[in-house]
Amino acid sequence: MRIGVVSDTHNHLPNVARLVALLNAAGVARVVHTGDITQAKTLEVLARLHAPLYGVFGNNDLGEREALAAAAARLGIALCDAPLELSWADRRLVVAHDPSDLALARDGDPRVALHGHTHRRTIERPALGGLVFNPGECAGHLRGRNAVGVVDLVTLEVELLTF
Repeated sequence: MRIGVVSDTHNHLPNVARLVALLNAAGVARVVHTGDITQAKTLEVLARLHAPLYGVFGNNDLGEREALAAAAARLGIALCDAPLELSWADRRLVVAHDPSDLALARDGDPRVALHGHTHRRTIERPALGGLVFNPGECAGHLRGRNAVGVVDLVTLEVELLTF
């Protein structure tokens, strides 16, 4: 199973439209947003994904939390507080916005840990196995460095789709 991973969109709607097109073309089975969506209208664009969307609130989502939660419910998007724990393709996934929140769910087993917040790409392979991944940002703050990730949950290979 291949999943898309998105972080820190910060309501940059042109970039959100671009990442939707990229992930739809990649044919991912599911998409995870690691937080900092910031406005409900971003979810309207993300609803164009051909795959179900799961996500967590980020620190910049706090002021718009009610509007984001209402839009997510209306659009069929699973959006919640971190850490979000999922089990797909015989892998345990943990999703948080701030990487320090991943420690709340860590128990030493190999898993896929997804986060955002830093706006910096991270691909780590801990000694016990698994993957820690942050695709970076999609907010346009780092021009030419916008990216989303595609993670193969069977092989744990990561593909970066940059724009």
